Amino acid sequence: MKTLIKNVFILTMDEKLSKFKGNLLIIDDKIERICTEEIYGDFDKVIEAEGKVAMPGFVQPHIHLCQTLFRGLADDMELLDWLKYRIWPLEGAHDEESIYYSAKLGLSELIRGGTTSIVDMETVHHTDRAIQAIYESGIRAITGKVMMDYGSDVPESLMERKESSIKESIELLQKWHGRDGGRIEYAFTPRFVVSCSEELLLEVEKLSKHYGVKVHTHASENRGEIEFVEKDRGMRNITYLKKLGLLNENLILAHCIWLDEEEEDLIQASGTKVVHCPASNLKLASGVAKIPKLMDKGIDIGLASDGPPCSNNLDAFIEMRLSSLIQKLSLGPKAMDCSKVLYLATMGGAKVMGKEKEIGSLEEGKKADIVLLDLNKVYNAPSFRNNVESQIVFSGKTENIDTTIVNGKILMEDRKLLTLDEKEIITKANESIERIWKRAGINC
Repeated sequence: MKTLIKNVFILTMDEKLSKFKGNLLIIDDKIERICTEEIYGDFDKVIEAEGKVAMPGFVQPHIHLCQTLFRGLADDMELLDWLKYRIWPLEGAHDEESIYYSAKLGLSELIRGGTTSIVDMETVHHTDRAIQAIYESGIRAITGKVMMDYGSDVPESLMERKESSIKESIELLQKWHGRDGGRIEYAFTPRFVVSCSEELLLEVEKLSKHYGVKVHTHASENRGEIEFVEKDRGMRNITYLKKLGLLNENLILAHCIWLDEEEEDLIQASGTKVVHCPASNLKLASGVAKIPKLMDKGIDIGLASDGPPCSNNLDAFIEMRLSSLIQKLSLGPKAMDCSKVLYLATMGGAKVMGKEKEIGSLEEGKKADIVLLDLNKVYNAPSFRNNVESQIVFSGKTENIDTTIVNGKILMEDRKLLTLDEKEIITKANESIERIWKRAGINC
């Protein structure tokens, strides 16, 4: 398959932050050529992109597709109560159909918003159906079944035995890891220390090394969480993860708001990856992560929406804008400029996924994960001096995304989803949440 995108303004996000008007040739799943000259030949598809911007798709390395159905059902709560009284009962009430359409609903929103790669954390049950939805959507993903075998507040509907949790995780890995030429990968996904026994976490460390896959979990999001871990395990989160051997370049940690200096240094020295989720952190009143400081230490950081019940959107534009504004308040107007933010949303996320040689920038030989933006909108104008980064970060919206391409395959064109049936998904999502709410038995 040969696709030519012509007469487009190209924002490469390469090391030189090159940007120019030119042409881009895709052959099968890779970018074959990027140049300012005309590209001649026979093509299966030609996209005339005059007036549009091509850039790498957004990479969101901390998403909960299983929670998309819970949007608006867990507002105005802090993390531990949010989990105990809303999210865990709702997750435990999922069935195979509801999780399938929850995932498809989230995937529709992500693709519409220009996200081409995610790291997804599912729930305890029915993960196979969520991954099936990912497979059908065409998005690039690292995903995994959540693991929970510990804690008095975990509902019976989610509590597992360590052995069964590991067995099911391995079965899912063997079925899905590497599917579609590596577009889908599996990660072991213990939820966080609060809901995982030490025995389970030690086994995850061994399995991650054995299979050579990522571990994806939460850490140091909330002060109550840290207090629990200190009391229960005798040390702070990051120090504890290091003790277990989990702190390494294959570990992806969501949030990391409440780190002390020693923990920051442990993360930096180990190559552990961090994901910043500003909308979620603000809505749950968890705090503001010290992202500029962590970046100065050379820690790889990505940017993500987290789950719809705690951010209410899966919108990379909202996360970009917030990630800049919340730092300016305390560090001054020059903190987290638009170029740094756009880096986090593309190449930063690619590094978190361990895929910086494949995605995160538009360069010859890399995967064709590309979005086309139409910035000719009243809320973006004027486009003076080609300050396209500012237009995207500070005034961009999901409606700017015209076309989304993953692995050379067009998933959305002219704002129309091509791999997902939006009308069916919304209908089934509305039916599913009615069923889940009743089954969860939440009284309010």
